[in-house]
Amino acid sequence: MPLQSFAHSLSRTLFRLTSIAGYAALLASCGGGGGSSGGSPFDIGLPSAASLAQECAAPRPAGTIDPFTKAPYGDVQGSLATETAFLRSWIDETYLWYQDVRVLPATTLDATAYTTTLAYFKALKTPLVTATGKPKDQFHFTYDTPSWVALATSGNSFGYGFQIALINAKPTPANPNRIAIVAYLEPGATPASGSGIARGASILTVDGVDLAQGTDVATLNAGLFPSSPGTHTFVIRDANTAGSHSVTLTATTITETPVQSVMKLPAPNASVGYMLFNDHIATAESELVAAVNQLKSLGVTDLVLDLRYNGGGYLDIAAELAYMIAGPTNTNGKVFERLSFNNRNPFPASTTSFLSTSQGFSPALLPSGQALPHLDLNRVFVLTSGDTCSASEAIVNGLRGAGVTVHLIGATTCGKPYGFYPRDNCNTTYFAIQFQGVNNIGFGDYADGFIPTCAVADDFTRALGDPLENQLEVALAFRNNGGTCVPPTSSARLRGLGADQRFADAPAGAVLVRSPFRENRIYRPQ
Repeated sequence: MPLQSFAHSLSRTLFRLTSIAGYAALLASCGGGGGSSGGSPFDIGLPSAASLAQECAAPRPAGTIDPFTKAPYGDVQGSLATETAFLRSWIDETYLWYQDVRVLPATTLDATAYTTTLAYFKALKTPLVTATGKPKDQFHFTYDTPSWVALATSGNSFGYGFQIALINAKPTPANPNRIAIVAYLEPGATPASGSGIARGASILTVDGVDLAQGTDVATLNAGLFPSSPGTHTFVIRDANTAGSHSVTLTATTITETPVQSVMKLPAPNASVGYMLFNDHIATAESELVAAVNQLKSLGVTDLVLDLRYNGGGYLDIAAELAYMIAGPTNTNGKVFERLSFNNRNPFPASTTSFLSTSQGFSPALLPSGQALPHLDLNRVFVLTSGDTCSASEAIVNGLRGAGVTVHLIGATTCGKPYGFYPRDNCNTTYFAIQFQGVNNIGFGDYADGFIPTCAVADDFTRALGDPLENQLEVALAFRNNGGTCVPPTSSARLRGLGADQRFADAPAGAVLVRSPFRENRIYRPQ
């Protein structure tokens, strides 16, 4: 048996992190909790968060500029006590479930019991669970501010140019093996592409440590999810092969390409467009506009939008894409998402429209105020998985609220109708859930995910966008057969594991390991 249970190491509670590097702790165990909620008057004697903001134990140099607001951060000398006091007040003022925090045990709320602001912040959340037993708050996390700025504005990350999916997240005595498989690659020249690695390759060893059952989890983590420059050696089995080979890769800075594989499918589906959309990051805005312009020029009348690996990001980008799919006739006068806050309603913005103009996420690539192209579709086919989360789910919910038919093909989505306004304080950016999103007809209760129209597993033996890849094949068959779910011609089980019989009974499910920003619904800083 492995040293740690994948049931713990791969649960979504893993992503309650303290830094961008923290998600590399793939095999660390985590815990849970319970409690009860209650109410209190608004005024419980806390100072305002604004009066404590930027009083830092280690202030940034005077004049350091916030790239979002273009104004200085304004740090002044403070202490750990002023930083934790800010957190307590900010949570009480803005957290969606602030009343649950107010009734936490006094020992939990006592800031002097914590040696870091990160530990204190982690404690300041609801302990409740949903009806199905999931934590009510699964995403309560932080970044160091420079890392957050780099990811949010440029799409840069550190690695080899491939995205790892982890399979067999809950080992059993009959099948105790971990599995790591390449879900997709970034286009262009990367260490992975330069070594001939392709989708579906399974990783057998990392720097000499057996991935399936090895106990040196620190080595596995350091190699699979590097947080610093370095060279690592992997033994890899390509999809549909029995043999294996060794490759040595050097981790480097990778610029993500969130929109990939934009195409019109071949006959007999020549009127169908396909697009893989992996991240709602800033650079996605211009790429989505280019993709929709391309599909429009090709004359597509149907769209398969592949969101199976898209965990979320900026909500405004979701609102832009939904508009570009549906067009003005379907969306005029309708709300993409209305935000439901706590009863203190601390934020002025309460609705997001279907955005018909660019918002200027990357001004050098696409200035704000540019009219967006649109396909004017009344239906869309969306490929999903348990990694389809938050802002991606908002696309589904927003379109349905506007009367557009959305057929889901794949697996149940992650279930996260909640989101954040990022808040920097003293060089840490905090994310605490502050709103729930509902669509134009008032629906937003999908904490347990959207159930697919046709359930089908991912197929790692074929390229994304291949009409014979399981999920795309089923989507096309559903379209062409009057709304009937037809099983794929290949095995519906998750494949790509070659001839390795250790993995023969692996469950059909995968979890992508990625940063918290990529699994949430983010509002741009106000």
